[in-house]
Amino acid sequence: MDRKRKWVLSSGALLVLFLGCMTTALEVPLDPKVLEGLPQPPTITHQSPKDFIIDPRENILIYCEAKGKPHPSFSWTRNGTHFDVEKDSKVLMKPSSGTLVIDISGEKAEAYEGIYQCTARNEHGTAVSNNIFIRQSRSPLWSKERKEAIMVQVGVSLVLQCGPPAGLPPPIIFWMDNNFQRLPQNTRVSQALNGDLYFSNVLLDDTRNDYICYARFPHTQTIQQKQPITVKVLDMDAINETVAALYNYTNNLFVDSPSGERRPSFMAPLGRSSTQMALRGGVLELECIAEGLPTPEVSWYKESGDLPSSRMSFHNFQKTLKIADVMEADAGDYRCTAKNSLGSAHHTIKVNVKAAPFWISAPRNLILAPKETGILTCRVSGDPKPQIAWSVNGVPIKDSPKDTSRKVEDDTVILSDVQTGSSAVYQCNASNEFGYLLANAFVNVLAEAPRVLTPPNNVYQVITNNPAFLDCASFGSPIPTITWFKDSQTSILNRDPYVIHNNGTLEINVAQSLNSGKYTCIASNNLGTRENHVYLEVKEPTRILAQPEYMVVQRNRKAVFECKVKHDPTLIPTMNWLKDNGELPDDERFLVDTDSLTINEVTEEDEGTYTCVMNTTLDQDSASAMLTVVEEPDPPTDLELTDQRERSVQLTWIPGDEHNSPTQKFLVQYEDLLHQAGVWHNLTEEEGTKTTAHLDLSPYAYYSFRVLAVNHVGYSQPSQPSRQYRTNPAAPDVNPTDVHGVGTEHNNLVISWKELTGLQSNGPGLQYKVNWRQKDVEEDWLSETVANASKYVVSGTPTFVPYEVKVQAVNDYGNGPAPEAVVGYSGEDVPMSAPESVQVLVQNGTLAEVHWEPVLTSMVRGRLQGYKVSYWRERSLHQAEAQQEEQQVLLFSGNRTDGRLPGLKPYSLYTLNIRVVNGKGEGPPSPNHNFETPEGVPGPPSFLRIKNTDMDSLTLEWGPPQDNNGRLTGYTLKYQPVNSSNELGPVEEMMFPANETTVILADLKYSTRYKFYFNAKTIKGSGPTITEEAVTIMDEAFIQQPIVDVFKVRPIGPAFTNVNSSVVGEEGAVISWEYFGPDKNVYVEYIVENSKEDWTKECVNGSSGSQTHLIKGLKPGTSYRVRLVVKDHSEATIHSTEELVITLPAMKSDQVDLATQGWFIGLMCAIALLILVLLIICFIKRNKGGKYPVKEKEDAHQDPEIQPMKDDDGTFGEYSDTEDHKPLKGSRTPSNGTVKRDDSDDSLVDYGEGGDGQFNEDGSFIGQYSGKKEKDTHEGNESSEAPSPVNAMNSFV
Repeated sequence: MDRKRKWVLSSGALLVLFLGCMTTALEVPLDPKVLEGLPQPPTITHQSPKDFIIDPRENILIYCEAKGKPHPSFSWTRNGTHFDVEKDSKVLMKPSSGTLVIDISGEKAEAYEGIYQCTARNEHGTAVSNNIFIRQSRSPLWSKERKEAIMVQVGVSLVLQCGPPAGLPPPIIFWMDNNFQRLPQNTRVSQALNGDLYFSNVLLDDTRNDYICYARFPHTQTIQQKQPITVKVLDMDAINETVAALYNYTNNLFVDSPSGERRPSFMAPLGRSSTQMALRGGVLELECIAEGLPTPEVSWYKESGDLPSSRMSFHNFQKTLKIADVMEADAGDYRCTAKNSLGSAHHTIKVNVKAAPFWISAPRNLILAPKETGILTCRVSGDPKPQIAWSVNGVPIKDSPKDTSRKVEDDTVILSDVQTGSSAVYQCNASNEFGYLLANAFVNVLAEAPRVLTPPNNVYQVITNNPAFLDCASFGSPIPTITWFKDSQTSILNRDPYVIHNNGTLEINVAQSLNSGKYTCIASNNLGTRENHVYLEVKEPTRILAQPEYMVVQRNRKAVFECKVKHDPTLIPTMNWLKDNGELPDDERFLVDTDSLTINEVTEEDEGTYTCVMNTTLDQDSASAMLTVVEEPDPPTDLELTDQRERSVQLTWIPGDEHNSPTQKFLVQYEDLLHQAGVWHNLTEEEGTKTTAHLDLSPYAYYSFRVLAVNHVGYSQPSQPSRQYRTNPAAPDVNPTDVHGVGTEHNNLVISWKELTGLQSNGPGLQYKVNWRQKDVEEDWLSETVANASKYVVSGTPTFVPYEVKVQAVNDYGNGPAPEAVVGYSGEDVPMSAPESVQVLVQNGTLAEVHWEPVLTSMVRGRLQGYKVSYWRERSLHQAEAQQEEQQVLLFSGNRTDGRLPGLKPYSLYTLNIRVVNGKGEGPPSPNHNFETPEGVPGPPSFLRIKNTDMDSLTLEWGPPQDNNGRLTGYTLKYQPVNSSNELGPVEEMMFPANETTVILADLKYSTRYKFYFNAKTIKGSGPTITEEAVTIMDEAFIQQPIVDVFKVRPIGPAFTNVNSSVVGEEGAVISWEYFGPDKNVYVEYIVENSKEDWTKECVNGSSGSQTHLIKGLKPGTSYRVRLVVKDHSEATIHSTEELVITLPAMKSDQVDLATQGWFIGLMCAIALLILVLLIICFIKRNKGGKYPVKEKEDAHQDPEIQPMKDDDGTFGEYSDTEDHKPLKGSRTPSNGTVKRDDSDDSLVDYGEGGDGQFNEDGSFIGQYSGKKEKDTHEGNESSEAPSPVNAMNSFV
């Protein structure tokens, strides 16, 4: 800053100083480093209390400490005269201190009692202490006195006086007995403030001889006791006059007080009113003690206002009103009222409040610059008004030299135009009759350049939107002027958002981030300038984003409170969790994470308010949530039976603890100890707000009841059972239900019903009266009575005729209500005749309608179920010989006379017959009836093959359809080229007669892919189309290739139809389907349902038409997903059926396990022994040079796939399967897609039956030696593998 700015600031500071010199003075700096270099008048820093009571057994210690620059010296006065410390060997003044230590050993403490005052002075002034009144504590002894026994009559009032000796300070009074036990006190017997013991009325129990008053003197810690007082309470009404005369007591021995019941009157204070004075700031104790019988109760109120509830308290059973920190407003009339059942008494205490002097504004130290003006003010109050006296350096101003710069006006001293060297200490003494106040205030005249007391480079941190205070504490004389700058450039004026306080502090009302930066404060006066730099950082506030939420958790469950917080990244946060504003329990179940609190296995003790508190160094945020722990309610208690009647009773109970979840309902259960002991049944439910239930009961039962409470959590434990309640027997109220009449034979009727329970029986001797008669026939009811049964069989009935039946419950006390009749039928028999007039109307090649005449009802002889039509295909019409297929059956329910037969094959001969069906079985069939189906469209050609592919020609071969469905009229071939982008070219069409099976296509484009569409025709139209693709070759080099590049194309329409499944036994399933595709790689795939394993696949016959396949080795009781797939040469799936779900039955529990049967074990042992004998013979022959026949054949044929081991190892040859059955390189694959088996007719395969590995028809196990036939997945080739005999035997054993 340049010099010009300095002068401007200095001039401004001087101007402000002169304008405010009459009211403002420099504060005394608190920084000790600043004070070290400044001259300072003395200041008293520590002194003993004004009223100082000493213990005569200890040395006297009178404090007087002061500070100043230079350090002051000390002197004392005693009782107003100089106290020469050095002349008294018992008195010692501590070094650099005015504190006196008086050794009173061997001396009496009374010698040093008096009023002491300390004086501290240096060259700048003199300070004085308070007047310290030294007195020794006193604990005088009780005066000796002889106490006579006090004789009182029952019911009178009594006062036992204590009268302790006067002590300093006054003693503490209490009453005890000889065993040092405090005497019991209550509203009748209590101790007054003066120590006396008051009895509002005496009882016989008050008789004792050890009423002892004790006085404890606190300073000397001594306790003194008064002589014991004896009190004898007499019941004068119980003593006759003669005995009373023997006492020879005068009347004055008895307390002159009434003894009967009476209105209250006051024992202390006496009269109707009294007066009491209290000092401001002290404690006011008002006391009212009343006598009366019954014992009166005391109450208080203030007549001119309310009692000060915050400072007021009642003591001594409300006989004492205590008001602390008395104020002027506490003056007034206080009324105490004593009241019992006979009346009341009143006493008014007028309270006057006086005040010792107290400060309104004590004089303060002044630091003034030369020529400045200052004011010392001594403002006090009191009652009566205090007198103020001023002194300077310990001398009354009126007695000190006259000073023209000083003017005294009552409580004010005005100092004007002060000069250097006029420093002094002024004393203000304010006093009235209740005490005095003394204050020292120095005036220090200094000339000092500014000093900035705030440490440099302070960093202030504040939260956004909060006020910021930047300190610039300074010292100087005259008072420095403070100016603020921001970022060393902008001058900050005293306007929004800035406020500069008188002490130099800069306030920013609402701090924002833009207020961050460097601030400079400059302190200047006429003697110099100082500056200081501070920094302000405004931080983002801490906020809880995700607060914990109120939780209701079941007992033993987990509770999680979240508390996610956002805070300023430069501040370090601290998360703290509280429970009910206290620390979390020290329990491992409480887990505190970064932003959550988890309580595991909560209990009822965990209930409360949980607060997450996020603290930083600048701010905090908190959020709370309650945890409520709920559980099942406690069981109800105290079950009681009321309003007991024959068929009802009222049950009441007391609900248990709800555990924070309201009871929703009560469940009443009963136990019938007579019929079902130990079994509880639900009887009724009541709302959760009810505690009674009206229970309807059944006769002849021994009831016990219990109640369960239900809340949101669940059911409580059952209550304890009620007492047993028995009901009397009666006739049944209900009859059996579910009554049916059904015949099981053609000549009987079985009448069945659901038996009554023991509770429904209503009495002993329960039986059932069964009634029946033929319906619509005039005859009487037949009846039979049975017991312990649920059915009755009526024999000799006609076949299938209606009967009316009813069942009635009876017991030893009467019959049940009249039962309702139920219609049933006697037993059925098989029908006697067949339907007649059977006619068939053929609709088309696959559908026919059949009609018949119904069988007469009398011939059905039972309940008509329907008509069963059986039909089957005899043969195709273009075949001469019959090829009867499996019979098909359709059941047409009800009394039908016609039906439709779908799924027929065209151009076929069918036969059918019809039977009537009832509940007993089927009747005889009608005569067989034949009908023919007309022609239809043929099936797809059996195959389409491409052969002899050349540059511009190729040969097509095909086979006739498996199902002609009529007379073939020819074939249609369509083909078209396909370019590299799979775009189709123009279609060429050719027709062929029915007897042709091959054609050569010429004039084709070379190196072009063609797509072929082929189908057969009858007079009804064209059948399904099959497709193939082929590519013509480019030149002769391609003719040498063994494999034609053939692309399989999916057939038009679905490849599979009529896919079905059926279960065979417990470990197998049969899959059937119809296939119309050209591809031969067909597989059955299956997998366990819901399993993640790979599909198991089995290769099946890929020829067109109807096919079946047996899946073996499945697990009983397991569900499988099954599908049919067609794959190309790259194993990619071309077609796939929808998945079938097959569920195998579980193994029957009574199934016999062969492995545990004796005969099977014996057979296996015999076979194993036979094999062992054969092996021994084999090895013996080999050792003699013989060869195993199979080995000879292998040596003779040398199959290239067999790799024999070394000749000298004596083992069998091993069979390799590493070539995957692929054709040899350079071989030509036949056009039919098959590979011929080796010419050797002596292979072990010849001994088996194909590749299924089963036993031969004769039951031998030579089939185990055969290799399994497999079809190559690419070419469809067949190959055989023959495992060694050893491997075969191992697999068998």
